[in-house]
Amino acid sequence: MNSNRKVILYANIENDARFEMTRHIGTILRESGWQVALCPAFVDEITDLTPPPDYTFSELKTELVEAEIIIPIGGDGTILRAARATADIGVPILGVNMGGKGFMAELEITDIGLLKTVASSDYKIETRMMIDVEAQRNGEIIYSDFALNDIVVKGDNKVVDMTIFADGERITHFSGDGTVLATPTGSTAYSLSAGGPIVEPTAKNIIITPICAHILEAKTFVLVASRVVTIDLSCRKNTPAYMSADGGDHTNLICGDTIKVYRSQKLTQLVRLSDKSFYSKITSKLISR
Repeated sequence: MNSNRKVILYANIENDARFEMTRHIGTILRESGWQVALCPAFVDEITDLTPPPDYTFSELKTELVEAEIIIPIGGDGTILRAARATADIGVPILGVNMGGKGFMAELEITDIGLLKTVASSDYKIETRMMIDVEAQRNGEIIYSDFALNDIVVKGDNKVVDMTIFADGERITHFSGDGTVLATPTGSTAYSLSAGGPIVEPTAKNIIITPICAHILEAKTFVLVASRVVTIDLSCRKNTPAYMSADGGDHTNLICGDTIKVYRSQKLTQLVRLSDKSFYSKITSKLISR
């Protein structure tokens, strides 16, 4: 067995507090000849935690240099965090769902046995597009970030006015709670809850979905990925607003700010082991019974 192949277990301790599932996954991979590194997710200082038996904690940034695969163990938030960490270096992600919907996860707890196929490299890689965002104030960039799922622009508990352009041409204007700018991967997240369409995740689009718009004509737009989307933010009585990427920290916005969203050069690579289709996931995770 080749022991030079390294896999990272990126465990969310809120979902696997005692690392029981993490250790089970680690045992399968070690028995298949992998080196296994354990990196806890959503933890600022790993020195504050006690690792499980037979493991030590490692820094994610350090381990990614030599890793072949990273396995987030948790929910979609854990996978999104892994996507941000790997976007520039191309380490494929194999998500194990221990959270809620886990729509981006490849494996449920009942599917863990499929991990044995990783040892023989019997898996496929699925590439997902990402988007970049910039916030400008008086012509200067005050914030930039990127996302796998979505960029959300919202009023701070008040109505905001938004004019949205595609390649400089106005396409809509509305007042409301805000808007979601999503990738196809993010079409089944907040965008869907706001009334947006379901888009196949390997497609190349930018999806614009108004949030609680105060106009009947406000519709979702599905644009080709080459468009540059611009939002001019106007406010009533200088109502404050904010923006977030993939549900991360909020960035404050003010009246007159401009937000630009466009296709990123960064990519997310997801490992596929099973024959489950996108449509079967919709049926099992999004259609109530």
